Amino acid sequence: MDIGAPAPAPRPVIEARNVSKSFGHVEALKDVSIELLAGETHALVGDNGAGKSTLAKIIAGAIRPTSGHVLLDGELVDFAEPVEALRAGISTVYQNLALIGCRSIAANLFIGREPTRFGFVQRRVMNREARQMLADLRQMNISDIHANVEDLSGGQRQAVAIARGVHLGSRVVVLDEPTAALGVRETRGVLELIQSLKSEHRTTLVISHNLAHVFELADRITVLRGGTKVGTVHREATDSDEVVKMITGTLL
Repeated sequence: MDIGAPAPAPRPVIEARNVSKSFGHVEALKDVSIELLAGETHALVGDNGAGKSTLAKIIAGAIRPTSGHVLLDGELVDFAEPVEALRAGISTVYQNLALIGCRSIAANLFIGREPTRFGFVQRRVMNREARQMLADLRQMNISDIHANVEDLSGGQRQAVAIARGVHLGSRVVVLDEPTAALGVRETRGVLELIQSLKSEHRTTLVISHNLAHVFELADRITVLRGGTKVGTVHREATDSDEVVKMITGTLL
């Protein structure tokens, strides 16, 4: 069901259509469809084991669905690996962050895509862009881009991963629990950054257990339960009590 939807809706930037995913005998997703519209912030919510991260990984090209399809601008795509999704402008920040602890902040921000000229890394350019990327993350208090990631706090590591993901995601940014390891001040900086993506007409999919953040950020909210889609609701047409009932299965 799609509750309170205005008409007409624009064509989705990216869409998962009737997607299912099995790991052996375990069905992680069962016939799930979701549309992400241009410039919207879309929240994906549900209890642990609902299938949220699995769906994000399918969109990001990290895993392939057992059945169903992913469409980009209305055309079928089959991402064999995340780098193909990145080339299409889709970036994902996972909960495990995927950072290299023994490398500097600047190096982590540009791993695999260092600016070069005549075969040499342009470190001055890389450092300048790294400073700007971190400056976009308000309230983060990270000043030394040459510090190794292993020496950072958990919240600072999260900030580096988010800065990299936002910089890479020219069209779609997928954030899996982006504020989970952050303090109050750092959380505010990430929320402001996510809000700023809308002004840049970028699409954001936010996976979160924090319904206060969801209702602050999201235009629409999709609820998964037990690997199935319960529904998609527009923020203005619902409230947190209804979304909790959808998550727990108590909505009449």
